Amino acid sequence: MKKLILPLVLLLLCATVNAQTVSLDPFADGFTGPVAIKNAGDDRLFVVEQRGVIKVLNSDGTTNTTPFLDIQADVNGSGERGLLGLAFHPDYTTNGFFYVHYSDNSGDTQISRFSVSTGDANVADPTSEFMILNVNQPQSNHNGGTIAFGTDGYLYIALGDGGGGGDTSNNAQNLTLLLGKLLRIDIDNTSGGNNYAIPADNPFVGDPNGRDEIWAYGLRNPFRFSIDEQTNMIWIGDVGQNAVEEVNRVPLTEAGINYGWRCYEGSDPFNTSNCPDPSELTFPVAEYPWNGGGSVIGGFVYRGSTYLDLQDVYVFADIDGMIGTVDDALNFIDQGDFPGTWVGFGEDVNNELYIVNIGGSILRVQGDEIASIDDNALAAFTMVPNPASSQLTIRTASAQNFSVSIADLNGRIVAENTINSNRGTIDVAAISSGLYLVSISTESGATNTKKLVIN
Repeated sequence: MKKLILPLVLLLLCATVNAQTVSLDPFADGFTGPVAIKNAGDDRLFVVEQRGVIKVLNSDGTTNTTPFLDIQADVNGSGERGLLGLAFHPDYTTNGFFYVHYSDNSGDTQISRFSVSTGDANVADPTSEFMILNVNQPQSNHNGGTIAFGTDGYLYIALGDGGGGGDTSNNAQNLTLLLGKLLRIDIDNTSGGNNYAIPADNPFVGDPNGRDEIWAYGLRNPFRFSIDEQTNMIWIGDVGQNAVEEVNRVPLTEAGINYGWRCYEGSDPFNTSNCPDPSELTFPVAEYPWNGGGSVIGGFVYRGSTYLDLQDVYVFADIDGMIGTVDDALNFIDQGDFPGTWVGFGEDVNNELYIVNIGGSILRVQGDEIASIDDNALAAFTMVPNPASSQLTIRTASAQNFSVSIADLNGRIVAENTINSNRGTIDVAAISSGLYLVSISTESGATNTKKLVIN
């Protein structure tokens, strides 16, 4: 579904919702230009430094003396260039593969695979580089930066429009170029003489006017994006020109999305010459005015279990210090300015959230309402599939013997069940299509509620 969310509507929504309260807790410092943070499925965090170094950050806040990876000799780390992204293969524990997004010494984007060393899980093999994709960058800015694996197992790569200002060459709308695009490739196979393959359902496969690698287009500089595995939504913070910073959210399964740049900056017309009808574009779910020095930094939907008030809330930032949130109803809240130059977010293995200050520090993102032991058992409850049509499976972190009820938006209970373990199912086949509220509760009174779409 393609929606145009007007700034006035967003401002009205902001004024009528209860604010979350976000705070930051220092966790580790002493880094040199950190830009990203990732986990590999264990209690370590991997801090990406722009100069071309990845360091291991332990759960107690200490940093290993020996870097995990040092490829400074191959990285142009000036300006907006550098080592910008990191992604661990979904089967990293088995194959030891991880992937990086960096600017090579020619200033072009390089996507490569490396391997962890066989003798030390805290050190990678710097000689194991397997080059996957190289993209010419005509300017020094707008390189994109994030790479991430989707729930489909494919690698998604964000690339900016080639830099300069105003996308005067119309790169983002040009489907014969990879610039200004979100790419989707299969790194577990090769084809066509490339060190990767093309998923058969990519939208421009076989189209002579479009590159096979493209999944979405019309982006200016999607420096940070994330994929919410619980809802299979992709959230993209796309940096504006000189008026609007924007946040986009769409189902990851929607192919061929046109986010509108250079035709629109956010929902404002920018240069609509030879552009498609607005009905063919996907507009932001949240946007805010550019303040003359900022850039939006995409974040994550909070999926940790510590802070009840942040459940299902997307947390993002601006490089100038602002931290913002967008709740599940798409209400945008400016949480205020914080001392730091924010350039990225990351999750630990428990889905707790961290923010990266390029000045050299990593901080924990905190909410205002800390969960009790009972709350923790329910806060991370998951329900799949969503949308659902026949059976809904519900799982809690640890709670046993909980009840489930499904109510319509008028409060009428349409289904309920009692689960005698931490996982159970409820039949929704007879429920009419629409939006519902799923509530679970324990005998001690702990409760949690989430939205469910029934097809």
